[in-house]
Amino acid sequence: MSERITTPRTAADRTETAGTGAEPAATDPAATGRTEARRVRVADAVRRDAADPLAAVRERFVVDGADDPHGTVYLDGNSLGALPRSGPGRLAEVIEQEWGRDRIRSWWDNQWWTAPERIGDRVGGLLGAAPGQVVVGDSTSVNVLKAVVAGVRLARGGSTTAGAEPSDAGRPGAAASGAAAAGATRRDEILVDESTFPTDGYIAESAARLTGCTLRPVPAADVPAAVTARTALALVNHVDYRTGRRHDLPGTTAALHAAGALAVWDLCHSAGALPVDLDAHGVDLAVGCTYKYLNGGPGAPAYLYVAARHQPRFDSPLPGWNSHADPFAMAGGYAPADGAVRGRVGTPDILSMLALESALDAWQGVDIESVRAKSLALTDFFLDCVAAYVPAGAVESLTPREHAERGSQVALRCADAGGVTDRLLERGVVIDFRRPDVLRFGFTPLYTGFADAERAAWALGEVLATS
Repeated sequence: MSERITTPRTAADRTETAGTGAEPAATDPAATGRTEARRVRVADAVRRDAADPLAAVRERFVVDGADDPHGTVYLDGNSLGALPRSGPGRLAEVIEQEWGRDRIRSWWDNQWWTAPERIGDRVGGLLGAAPGQVVVGDSTSVNVLKAVVAGVRLARGGSTTAGAEPSDAGRPGAAASGAAAAGATRRDEILVDESTFPTDGYIAESAARLTGCTLRPVPAADVPAAVTARTALALVNHVDYRTGRRHDLPGTTAALHAAGALAVWDLCHSAGALPVDLDAHGVDLAVGCTYKYLNGGPGAPAYLYVAARHQPRFDSPLPGWNSHADPFAMAGGYAPADGAVRGRVGTPDILSMLALESALDAWQGVDIESVRAKSLALTDFFLDCVAAYVPAGAVESLTPREHAERGSQVALRCADAGGVTDRLLERGVVIDFRRPDVLRFGFTPLYTGFADAERAAWALGEVLATS
């Protein structure tokens, strides 16, 4: 449900010079009140930034100083994270030394070959996944195909062994695995979040054709009620890419397991922004990108999580030589490797993969709970500033106020969202929009401060007052 942001002010409160950022004349009582409202919030932002335990982490990224009134406010980290300062030097080292001088030996001497699992374990640590369950590589789209097709095969009993392994007893999701095997002939339905990012829907439809399933789109919140004895799995976004709504991962996963189905989660808009706790909640399979809140860079490799209990039966639709048990034997027949390596396909994209590894260094000394606490404080503060600065009725929040239902972005509906985005850019505020009418403000707690949030809200108020 969307929320109309209201304020007791009137249009007369917005009489300042359009687009200049100049303060309104002090002789105007309404304008004076607005100036005071900003003075209070600017002071609050300064106080919050000074007390922020993550404030020093900002220096690990190439972003303008929070105290630079002419610098850029970057609130598009939910599309592309900022450049970590460690990145250029590390890439230069990889290119000049490891590729330039060590050349082919780098696959072994510099551990290129094991990078997908090594970096996967580091990503997994931010997702609440024990080592050996996450592999980095390919795109999110490719990993969605792997997860959904392999998930259907698992739900039907797996490629080698029906049901859960004996060692699974009592572990989260073990009952789902066994129940799925028992209903193998009836598992011919895939549920998909109806508001999913388009690629997930396209690939889910293709996966349904490949596996002989029917694809049924349903609202993410309705998945627990929609699952039936025919459902093989559900593909759901943890955080909605348009609205920033956070969906119920533990409850949805438990409901799917209770019906003998599997849970496949897209974590693109939650990884690095909030706790996910994959192992604790018994998630079966998950995918996500690394170029948003993980700051891996444009086109950075994605990741695939396969719960350890499912790995012996994980049957990828894209078996490649990198996931072979003996890749350099160049055997004509395929024999899958053990563990998360089964999620690999072809030769790793080393340059982008090692850029990601360097980006993860920015997380040193940072825990995901602190990131979540700051994310909620930032988005609360931004919404408060929007209510104080933006003309009444000009925007409508699509992002829930309830913390349990909020990711790390604020989505505001307004007329001419594209034009508003352009005019914010002219004022040094970088966001993005989704057609036809949604502004998206992404808050990356590692480098976004409260002064950034205040300035963005002020600029939005200026733009909408003159639209």
